[in-house]
Amino acid sequence: MNTRILALGRAIPQILNRFFRITERGSTIAREVRGGVVTFFTMSYILVLNPLILSAEHEGIAPLGTTEQIAAGTALVAGVMTILMGLIANYPMALAAGLGINAMVAYTLVGMNGMTYADAMGLIVIEGVIILVLVLTGFREAVFKAVPSHIKTAISVGIGLFIALIGLVDAKVVRAGGTPLELGLGGSLQGWPVLVFLFGLFLMIILHVRKVKGSILIGIAASTVLAAIIEAVAHLGAFNDDEKHGPLNLTGWSLSVPSLSGSPVEMPHPATLGQFSLLGSLNKVGIVSVVLLVFSLLLADFFDTMGTMVAIGAEGDLLDESGNPPRTREILVVDSLAAVAGGAGGVSSNTAYVESAAGVGEGARTGLASVVTGALFLASMFLAPVVSMVPYEAATPALVVVGFLMMTQVTDIDWKSPEIALPAFITIIMMPFSYSITNGIGSGFIAYLVVQLARGRVRQIHPLMWVAGALFVVYFTLTPIRAILGVS
Repeated sequence: MNTRILALGRAIPQILNRFFRITERGSTIAREVRGGVVTFFTMSYILVLNPLILSAEHEGIAPLGTTEQIAAGTALVAGVMTILMGLIANYPMALAAGLGINAMVAYTLVGMNGMTYADAMGLIVIEGVIILVLVLTGFREAVFKAVPSHIKTAISVGIGLFIALIGLVDAKVVRAGGTPLELGLGGSLQGWPVLVFLFGLFLMIILHVRKVKGSILIGIAASTVLAAIIEAVAHLGAFNDDEKHGPLNLTGWSLSVPSLSGSPVEMPHPATLGQFSLLGSLNKVGIVSVVLLVFSLLLADFFDTMGTMVAIGAEGDLLDESGNPPRTREILVVDSLAAVAGGAGGVSSNTAYVESAAGVGEGARTGLASVVTGALFLASMFLAPVVSMVPYEAATPALVVVGFLMMTQVTDIDWKSPEIALPAFITIIMMPFSYSITNGIGSGFIAYLVVQLARGRVRQIHPLMWVAGALFVVYFTLTPIRAILGVS
């Protein structure tokens, strides 16, 4: 019996290595596990934020469940789809409920002419099915491969700046103030949470410079411990900048307070599963509005994942000479299924998370990292109190460090050639400045078409780039189009 156990113990690493091609991609099982853990903790905030967004009651329309039930559903769908990404596509990219789309569900769709959360989730399912069809017919992959390589590089660099800005904003190191953005509070860094962020950031930098393995994971863990100690002593509480929700607390913890009360284990109740109405929105807003709403959801999902998988592939040196990741179609199929699963699960469209780059920065190169991340999402259904202890200030320093790593690819762009540099520049700046990967990609596409027209190189433009550019023109002008058509 002991001999069999020992033989199995020796065989498992070999099986994992062959299945995920770990050695072939220059990684190890330890690095994959470490990368998967880092990705989970970097994006685990969605387990707190998604329930907060989707539990809002609008115009008397009740949410699909309590915050605990929505959190359980969020973790379940994210866990299953991320594991599928690892097993089917063998790519180190995690998926979860997409920020932006969940806000659109809660604050735009719900309440529109009486539309319920179930109606909105039905639109998500329709959008996901359409994207899946576009993938299976080869259209989505063809569009991706039609994008010029320098635009793909610019997308990766732009995402690096974008996630660095996300890290700074979420940790309240950068805030909206007298100017569109300013340093800290009133131009000054204040509060213990900011100190935790700076501690984590500089710890990661020092460990990275000294080539210490696990630098990002060590930084997150050490910062979380420091945050828990500070909260236990100072009782800072949660950040609040709205008097309607209680006393102002501008130097509190962002999103979650690093403290544990009660049992660290609780039974999950994902009651949101199956709570969607596929065609309920038709009776509320009409066919024209449904078409426009599905289009806006579809375009955001369609291109966000493209940008994310390029950025992750570039960071992990996984792209081919044309800038395409391995098993592109499998990646896009799983992502499309995730949109359907998110809507059917009542937790909004699930999509690829750019925070996965933090795990890649830690060494992840294969789908084993995604399996680890997905398993942690499933475990978090039972360990939600422990997961929610990690505040933004402990996790977001990883985004700044990874933003730097992704920014180094900017040297691959020929900045002396205006026809290459200008579309790349527009792509890069519009992601952080408009706070959207989709907006950056669309702006870059349109700039590329304009420059090629100006240079008289119409024949060199791939037909699908014209299609994508036209779709983005519609996307960027959707509000006036709706007004012209007279739809709400």
